[in-house]
Amino acid sequence: MTMSQAAAPLDTLHAVETPEGIALALRPAGIVPRLLAYAIDFLIRLGLIWAILMVAVFMRGVGAALFFISWFALEWLYPVVFELSRMGGTPGKRALGLRVVMDSGLPVTPAAALLRNLLRVADLMPGFYALGAVAILLNKDCKRLGDMAAGTLVVYDDAARLSGELPAAAPRPPARLLTAREQLAIITWAGRAHRLTPERLDELALLADGVCARRADDPAGNASTRLLGVANWLSGRRGGAPQ
Repeated sequence: MTMSQAAAPLDTLHAVETPEGIALALRPAGIVPRLLAYAIDFLIRLGLIWAILMVAVFMRGVGAALFFISWFALEWLYPVVFELSRMGGTPGKRALGLRVVMDSGLPVTPAAALLRNLLRVADLMPGFYALGAVAILLNKDCKRLGDMAAGTLVVYDDAARLSGELPAAAPRPPARLLTAREQLAIITWAGRAHRLTPERLDELALLADGVCARRADDPAGNASTRLLGVANWLSGRRGGAPQ
């Protein structure tokens, strides 16, 4: 199977380029850390509501108004306020090392924060965030419906890095033009070569074998060497590249 035929890239990364020409690799958060973050935020809100309720019972009619206003604010404004702050996410998200950003990697805008949180109503249907969970599982960037509409991502706050230097290999140009996402996947794969077994390295290399131009002197079944050559070529090591 070639990379063009594969259903997904080798790594779950979202590649963006800033107006200054700087390439960024964002790691979208999957459903498990997002559920854990939601559980933390739910417990925080529940504790605050309980404390407000204890105060409101002594305030009679005014207390009831205070309770419902506080409940509305905690349910709908709690995530928006934290996402627009320097934290970039609710306490639950920050505890899991997550933050909300725009698709471009820039901080989330007020309009986007409001829209993604208002559409939690749609994600809730038919119950227990079922539709939102399905959307996250099926979307390559792990977006729920609110994220799709607002153009936002929930990502890990740490930068995605290569695990090491690229192994030495004779540079070779790819057989076709590659998208930025494909280039990022190949270079990241090469940077992790030292951490993978030879069998796993070849298994992943075969997914992208279609981007490697075959030559008569290529040994059979050496997909890793061919793809490492492409990775070196993409990283700028093009001296002496065979034509």
